[in-house]
Amino acid sequence: MPMYTGGQVLDLETAVKDGILGGGGGGGVICDDVTTPNLGKLDLKKMIEQLDSIEVPSVFICPISLEPMQDPVTLCTGQTYERSNILKWLSLGHFTCPTTMQELWDDSLTPNSTLNHLIHTWFSQKYLAMKKRSQDVQGRSLELLEVLKTVKGQTRVNTLKELRKMVTTHESARKTVAENGGVSFVSSLLGPFTSHSVGSEAIAILVNLQLNSDSITNLLQPTKISLMVDVLNEGSLETKIDCVKLMGILFAASDIVPSLSLLVGVLRLVKDKRHPHGILAGLRLLKIISTQESLGNSIISIGGVPQLVEMLPHFNSESLELCLYVLKVLSSIPHGALALKNCSNLIPNLVKLLMKTSENCTKFALSILLEVCKLSPEESAATAVNAGLAAKLLLVIQSGCNPELKQLSSELLKLCSQNCRASIFISKCKLTRTLQ
Repeated sequence: MPMYTGGQVLDLETAVKDGILGGGGGGGVICDDVTTPNLGKLDLKKMIEQLDSIEVPSVFICPISLEPMQDPVTLCTGQTYERSNILKWLSLGHFTCPTTMQELWDDSLTPNSTLNHLIHTWFSQKYLAMKKRSQDVQGRSLELLEVLKTVKGQTRVNTLKELRKMVTTHESARKTVAENGGVSFVSSLLGPFTSHSVGSEAIAILVNLQLNSDSITNLLQPTKISLMVDVLNEGSLETKIDCVKLMGILFAASDIVPSLSLLVGVLRLVKDKRHPHGILAGLRLLKIISTQESLGNSIISIGGVPQLVEMLPHFNSESLELCLYVLKVLSSIPHGALALKNCSNLIPNLVKLLMKTSENCTKFALSILLEVCKLSPEESAATAVNAGLAAKLLLVIQSGCNPELKQLSSELLKLCSQNCRASIFISKCKLTRTLQ
């Protein structure tokens, strides 16, 4: 049976030869062997689902659903559709062709067996190729694991690099490595005498694998953490990000106290404006670390507060929310609130952020301002009102935001009004005395 596509009648051989499906001389999609045996045993629906990320030839796409067809049928107008979609169209009382809007003189549906066979063949070949690549990746991953057990020096580094590329790119490689003792073996490579080149590659592999509780406990050994800190402070940007991500996984599952050297390395990464991915990874780790008061004190002791405040205007929205969360947590610690109060640019920066980003950012900023103003009411309230805080607070209270934000704003507004000269407060709020 001929295949109808947009009014043009094609047979299977012509479709492939002329490159309509990207085959032949087109150099794209190739359906070489349409007589491949046992293709009928492969489930088309399953193949379509597993190949959802690849580009599908347009003639396989139903014009109604814009999804690949599994049961193509052709109308009298020569247009082809997925059976279920065109039946639904007709059941709604439409007696026209959805693509051309021609009135149908015959509402019968003709199975397009040629196109059906071509779709099944194309997806089968793609699916089998994908499965073969997956099997090749799995086999190579196992090979590399075995090689690593016997090699040393630069050969070990090169083998680790190849394995890192595989686990970074292929889910099947990650699964194979994890199921064949790869996590414990790669973890065993980290130790006091491990070179930074080996450590960097091992960390990059581990951060891509699923770590269970035993693996995490093993990696939390002091000698392994010490190596990670050294690599964090001396490695490349990519390595630093991998270190921070891995330590985030480890610290989230334990109460381990990070060294000051680790915190210094993380803050250095966060301050590097050239690399947003590094900033984000560093702030995520700081968020985990700051939730423990003892660790929060460590961040404060190395001067982390002014460094984070200085970076506020340079963060994107996601990083900003993380940073404000960390500062909010630190503001609940007495030394943290004092460090924040001593940052001359804190209050103006926070006032500018109110109602400009997410509700979370506004909530965190209000919480920080409240803690700082409580610590030094007269000095901080006057600075805040002069920076335009009172007017912003009135906007928050009058807006449709959640009750928690309104409560924080009311408390802060009251504190400002009690510790600021009435004339200044009224003028900055743009209120008349009657309204006050």
